[in-house]
Amino acid sequence: MANLSGMAEPTSSDPPLIVERSDGVVSAVMNRPEKKNAANGPMWNAMLELFQEVTRNPNDRVLVLTGAGGAFCSGADITDTTGVVGDNSNHPLFRMRFLADVVLALHRIPKPTIAKVRGIAAGAGMSLALGCDLVVCADGARFSEIFALRGLAVDGGSSWLLPRLVGLQRAKELAFFADIISADQAFNLGLVNRVLPDCELDSFVEEWSKRLAKGPPLALSLTKTLLNNSFAVSMDQALEDEARAQSVNLSSSDTAEALRAFVERREPRFEGR
Repeated sequence: MANLSGMAEPTSSDPPLIVERSDGVVSAVMNRPEKKNAANGPMWNAMLELFQEVTRNPNDRVLVLTGAGGAFCSGADITDTTGVVGDNSNHPLFRMRFLADVVLALHRIPKPTIAKVRGIAAGAGMSLALGCDLVVCADGARFSEIFALRGLAVDGGSSWLLPRLVGLQRAKELAFFADIISADQAFNLGLVNRVLPDCELDSFVEEWSKRLAKGPPLALSLTKTLLNNSFAVSMDQALEDEARAQSVNLSSSDTAEALRAFVERREPRFEGR
């Protein structure tokens, strides 16, 4: 929930989340640049609605999550009276469960998700980035599990994500000290997939998202589920799960199309069936 922003909130009618769609790629831009995109109540609500919509909409094949104004997200806005911290109409436990609903909705999207990170990704903002399947950042990006500096424990799924990404000891170091780490440090720790010059970030993410959008939706969804579940199952169960997933693929129109395309020496056209 914590954030790094101490700026005053501007008066604005701009939407907290800007959403654009093109050829199966959904771009979601967190849009409070004056507060480094600290997430307030309207933004959390907008993200929950969007994540659930992307899950249901067969025309949405890839989600790219990013921030406006040179920052990704500085965390939850702890000064916001409508947010998960500021709303006193419910007990903190219930307010935090709403944040959990947003994080789970992102995690449960059965399609590839990409975090495109510029500037700061801190607290719940870092959790949102790590909650995506792929993280691509500019070389000036910074990350921090800032919670301890605000007197808070980690949230936004970081207690689950960090040990899986960097190991338990490294996770404790990031959480206990709450240091701000550079893009290169994040890459070396295994927190991000690519670090790019800022001027190349947009084109690289666009290329990746277009490639994924043209990929086989069913196969990618099943692969994502297998990988997400891998830490919770035995090798025996993983092989059984793979067999079930592959049997679904082998009975699909997309696999038949892929085989035809291979024989005809052309690119396959996947429809998710």
